[in-house]
Amino acid sequence: MQLPRFHSFTGRHRLQKGVAAVEFALIAVLFFTLLLGIMEFGRWLFLLNGANEATRLGARLGVVCSIETTGDFLIRARMSEMTGGGIPPANMVLQYDPPGCNVDTCTMVTARIVGAQFAPVSPFFGLPFPIPQFPTSLPREYMNSAGNPVCP
Repeated sequence: MQLPRFHSFTGRHRLQKGVAAVEFALIAVLFFTLLLGIMEFGRWLFLLNGANEATRLGARLGVVCSIETTGDFLIRARMSEMTGGGIPPANMVLQYDPPGCNVDTCTMVTARIVGAQFAPVSPFFGLPFPIPQFPTSLPREYMNSAGNPVCP
């Protein structure tokens, strides 16, 4: 009985050259797509959480701080900071009810986000899509906190 020769093994080895690189390329595409998807999903959840907290902050500042001294632009700027700058102040809305009320006649403040969109960084995940409004309404409180460090 004759033993197999080593050159047959080296011949098969030559045929397998580069297979590991091709396998890595196929798996790497899937792996990096999954990794980018997880990162985009995390960014989206971070922005949604910030948007929800921003409307809560806006409603709270709206019922505690004076309408005349702060104006709603400063409150909307604080709301935008809460989202990490992901949503500009122009998309933040404060609504005092009834419309046109003053410190003594307002009964409710509603904060919401209007027309904001989440734009994925990676083009694989499509076009920008809308962010929910997250409306938050609070009843009237003092609304005249001059000198309060909470107020902007």
